[in-house]
Amino acid sequence: MILSMTGFGKAEDNFSNKNVSLEIRALNSKQIDIYTRIPSDYKDKDLEIRNFLKDELIRGKIDFTLTISTQEGVGNTTINRDLAKEYFNELKGLSKDLGVDLSTENIIATLLKMPEVLTAKQKDITETEWNLLWHVIGEAVRRLHKFRQQEGQSLQEDLLENVTTIERLLDEVEQYEPERIETVKLRLQEQLKGLNIEVDKERFEQELIYYLEKLDINEEKVRLRNHCHYFRETVNSNEQSVGKKLGFIAQEMGREINTLGSKANHMNIQQLVVQMKEALEKIKEQTLNVL
Repeated sequence: MILSMTGFGKAEDNFSNKNVSLEIRALNSKQIDIYTRIPSDYKDKDLEIRNFLKDELIRGKIDFTLTISTQEGVGNTTINRDLAKEYFNELKGLSKDLGVDLSTENIIATLLKMPEVLTAKQKDITETEWNLLWHVIGEAVRRLHKFRQQEGQSLQEDLLENVTTIERLLDEVEQYEPERIETVKLRLQEQLKGLNIEVDKERFEQELIYYLEKLDINEEKVRLRNHCHYFRETVNSNEQSVGKKLGFIAQEMGREINTLGSKANHMNIQQLVVQMKEALEKIKEQTLNVL
């Protein structure tokens, strides 16, 4: 079963006085691009986390957001008093220039929100806390995998439905082939009559056979059927990441359909080719979502 490249996984847990919350989002991408948002206390695990995500998620634009909230109060933070004073003096000067009273009621709350005034104290992370973190990461990744599987099921059904449409349209082409050949013959004969010249019938037959061989579409039909069969095999395989392969197969299907259309010389066959192209475009769009 194929997997979708998009997905979402969220996990939470508690440790001592801390709440650990993690969200992982995956979107479409040709390669794997990982963006992490991690509290500074945990930055030394960034590379290890990235390698883990790369191995597990294979492909996609990965947005990893880790949030740690603590119940500790002021003792867990430091106030940069000198910086706060500088901000206060600047605000006081600004209020004077603007002729606006500086309210002392809310000024402290405002100063504490200014950049780098209030910072958390760095703490060493214990081995137990690291283990908890990896448990949360593993759970979030498992949930993202489950999301990918559910989305992949819908993708698989849609892809196979469009492949079936192409195969059905290809079957319909055969009913018009005898008429197509006769139409080509009659058109050539009428064009020759219009030239008002004497034609060597034997030579004409030889040239006609050669011309009709150039317009033969049997090879294109066989190759297109084989590509459709290979596409089905790939979708139903146990390979974990088949999105790129399906994209390549879809390109080959497109080549055969285009050649079929250029050789058609028949209105009904050309209409069938247009419908094949429509189904193929849907396939190409969906393969971009496949892992």
